[in-house]
Amino acid sequence: MESNTRLGYTGLIRQHFGLLAAAYLAVFTGNLGQSFFIGLFQADISDYLNISAGEFGSIYAAITMLSGFLVMHFGPKIDWISPRTYVFSVLSVLILGVLMLTLSPWWGLAIVGLGLQRLCGQGLMTHFGSTLAGREFTVNRGRALGLVSLGMPSGEIILPPTIALLVTWLSWQQIWWSILSVLIVLWIMLLLFIDWPEAPRKKHDKNNQQDKGPSPMRELRFWMLIPMLMVLPITLTGIFIYQAQLTHDLGASATTYALALTGLGLSRFPGALLGGRWIDEFGATTLAKLYLIPFALALLIAAIVGGNMAIWILMLGAGMALGMSSPIGDTLLVRLWGREHLGQVRSLKSAFLVFSTGLAPAFLGFMIDAGISFQAILIGMLIFLVMTWLMAQAPIKEAHNSDQQ
Repeated sequence: MESNTRLGYTGLIRQHFGLLAAAYLAVFTGNLGQSFFIGLFQADISDYLNISAGEFGSIYAAITMLSGFLVMHFGPKIDWISPRTYVFSVLSVLILGVLMLTLSPWWGLAIVGLGLQRLCGQGLMTHFGSTLAGREFTVNRGRALGLVSLGMPSGEIILPPTIALLVTWLSWQQIWWSILSVLIVLWIMLLLFIDWPEAPRKKHDKNNQQDKGPSPMRELRFWMLIPMLMVLPITLTGIFIYQAQLTHDLGASATTYALALTGLGLSRFPGALLGGRWIDEFGATTLAKLYLIPFALALLIAAIVGGNMAIWILMLGAGMALGMSSPIGDTLLVRLWGREHLGQVRSLKSAFLVFSTGLAPAFLGFMIDAGISFQAILIGMLIFLVMTWLMAQAPIKEAHNSDQQ
């Protein structure tokens, strides 16, 4: 556990390098199960499995929804399983998933492998890193979560050009093995040489109701808070999936979109670092009321001005808000339900994240098919954002008055 001394980023890294490195690497490793990474190999995987793009999309949606349910089962176990054992288990299953996908001669086993990657990558690895940082730090929780959350945009920035470089002389399977090998070496070093904390509580007795912890899904405050925590991934998933319609309706170019997407990843860095610092200095509840403003303004301006400028404004505003969203959301969960139950509560957040990113494209697809312009869709997203913000004010106020650490 950390001391009660507030530290800057340099001092925090110096004193808690091992713990922060493990949490950061977990979030970075989770990129192997993220849609952007798997999407880079969609055509290769479809050819390898001898399935069409449409069949791949249907299979991908099905295993994504299933992994969301499994996260709700396996996510809470981090509250009573030691972090070293937990991450070793998740890493082992992730490795198994990659090997099944890249080596299996039968498409059924390969699809199971892809499902294990989604479960352990997007789901449990990311969940582990954020949970570990969120519960092991108190005074410096905001900065710790800000640093750890950088694992995701780091992967988005580093992996695509790395793959583009390797693809000229390696097969897609060999690329996956190469990236996985580097990560395995880093994990072995961390598993062997850093000082790992213990789990915050013992496994509950099924016959003892008091040991089971909270039931967030039975609490109104959970349902009032979760839409605000999901509004960014829900809206951005739709924007990413329907980028062609977005650029067409706004009168922007595909090249501008590609460049702005890189800008989104880069803008998450100041968002995360500034957000983490401001959480520690001003409080997560204060930031929770403000962090969506950059994206809200971006949605409004993009819908009004159009053109290439609209794409840049949209992506930069989204990046700033995204950078702050994870540290703020996880800190609110700790304040409301306590650090010893963070794994249980955050696993529900992770599951809802998976569900929402699976359902959002279908809903927007119906709107586009109905002839609704993307300018109107952006305004609809803004209205949805404002509604979720208003709903969340009561649990934010409760978190402000809470004495949980």
